[in-house]
Amino acid sequence: MDTLSRLSHDSDLEVAMAAVISLGLIGAGTNNARIAGILCNLSRYYCNNTDLLFCVRIAQGLVHMGKGLLTLDPYHSDRFLLSPTALAGLVIMLYACLDMTTALFREYHYVLYFLVLAMQPRMLLTVDENLKLLTVPVRVGQAVGVGQAGRPKIITGFRTHSTPVLLAVGDMAELATEKYIPLSPILEGMVILKNNPDYVVE
Repeated sequence: MDTLSRLSHDSDLEVAMAAVISLGLIGAGTNNARIAGILCNLSRYYCNNTDLLFCVRIAQGLVHMGKGLLTLDPYHSDRFLLSPTALAGLVIMLYACLDMTTALFREYHYVLYFLVLAMQPRMLLTVDENLKLLTVPVRVGQAVGVGQAGRPKIITGFRTHSTPVLLAVGDMAELATEKYIPLSPILEGMVILKNNPDYVVE
């Protein structure tokens, strides 16, 4: 981030534009205060350069994407599966950034819409079988790889929250109650829960 911040003030405008867009991409959907502050300063610094100001506005939009509820990620299912479509969307955008002056700022500005292919929700939302919102306790923590039989803990350093909850990069979630059974083995996005028939209130 520090290197990109320095490069965003480079005398070569192509380098500065690439650095500004890169700041937006690395902070996409995070609402990162430091990146937001850098971009705010850059918008004042480049107020007389329309192309660079357009870059800064794009980067600001990426950082605050979906008010922090969306992210750009080609991986899904706890980073187990790669979506070729999402990866293609990111590669198309990066390829267009090789010549921003001709591509993004002139007749091909719609290439930005290819980023939609890589957008994913960051939140975990639980619903019942009738798709009504359900608030349940979940444990959110860093994912750990385990090679043990049975049901070992798959997260470490967890915190208990009630859904809906935001998942950061590298975070996993697991239900903190036996009252419900998830219909999906992976808890991300929207998950349907059904009542556990074997659950006994203690």
